[in-house]
Amino acid sequence: MATHTLLSGLPSGANTDREPLVLTVPGLNNSGPGHWQTIWEQEFDNCHRVDLGLWDDPHRNTWVNKLNLVIQRADRPVVLAAHSLGCLAVAWWAEYERPGRDGPVVGALLVAPPDVEERALDRRLTRFAPFPPSELPFPSILVASRNDPYLRFGAARRLATTWGSRFADAGPAGHINAESDLGEWTFGQVLLSQLLPDGLRSAGTGKRPLPRLGSIGDGRAQRLAER
Repeated sequence: MATHTLLSGLPSGANTDREPLVLTVPGLNNSGPGHWQTIWEQEFDNCHRVDLGLWDDPHRNTWVNKLNLVIQRADRPVVLAAHSLGCLAVAWWAEYERPGRDGPVVGALLVAPPDVEERALDRRLTRFAPFPPSELPFPSILVASRNDPYLRFGAARRLATTWGSRFADAGPAGHINAESDLGEWTFGQVLLSQLLPDGLRSAGTGKRPLPRLGSIGDGRAQRLAER
């Protein structure tokens, strides 16, 4: 099944009601076939990728501007599901745009943000330095792995505090990417469901509705997410 991407608007045939739109925001080098972001886009209604472009040569302002364009053209509330350097694009978008509490973004799942300052493993990451210093103006959950080579676990917890995000421990899951072999990543679905407003409906496209608390059949994952 093809992955839907977004650059300047919603994909053809998207709903025009107020059901939230989940936008996945990949990081450096994009997210491939085995990545949880790709799988979510294939499996769930109203879940689509933001095509930031320049995947192997990222430019901070370009990424932020492309993300802003898609968010502003969405015809419904937006929940962001970002991975790695995509988390920095989200944070810098909030820093530059300073949306109000009633803005278009109603939540953000920020998974495995990398160090872009002193311990950056790839010099391209430093283009997004420093970490934006402001608290995010929407509910957010920062998810970190205990053995992520891109950001130390303690540093991730401190970053969550800086951004005003709830912190979630993903255990030893590497960089929480395709190499982590997470499949649909049930733990992440539980966290995403906690950011989605009530009253979601299926779009009738043959895909599954967005994940809801109580509808995800992994009790252990739900218990972990509630910590």
